Amino acid sequence: MSKKLVAYFSASGVTAGAAKKLAEAAGADLYEIKPEVPYQKADLNWMNPFSRSTKEMKNKSSRPALADKDAKVEEYDVIFVGFPIWWYVAPTIINTFLEAYDFSGKTVILFATSGGSGFGDTVKGLKGSVAEDTVMKEGKVLNRKSTVEELKAWVDSIDA
Repeated sequence: MSKKLVAYFSASGVTAGAAKKLAEAAGADLYEIKPEVPYQKADLNWMNPFSRSTKEMKNKSSRPALADKDAKVEEYDVIFVGFPIWWYVAPTIINTFLEAYDFSGKTVILFATSGGSGFGDTVKGLKGSVAEDTVMKEGKVLNRKSTVEELKAWVDSIDA
């Protein structure tokens, strides 16, 4: 049986709720990916072309700093990485997280929360941030209604 970690970034709390349920369903440890400079409500206003999140999504090389690097990724075989979908991609802090650790030989399964969009080019945008031998899988877009039982069935179906 593989040792699992659920690592997540949550800007508004929605992804945090999904991550906690997923960790319970997968029998995984939980780790919150936190930016060194926390996002404020105004930073997340996608209607504002000058908001922090909009600028980061337009500048794909932008890498917000992490508050810490205590995920202990080396102890895990399977790492679920969760985030809100922003403009059909992951927030660039996810690239920062992936680039901060050695994921060689690990399996990374992505999950996301979204108000309506799917993964889009998310896997393509993240694959370059991990070692070549890292297995990265597009997982599932979760919502507030996902139950622990449903998530356990999903985890079992992907043999994670």
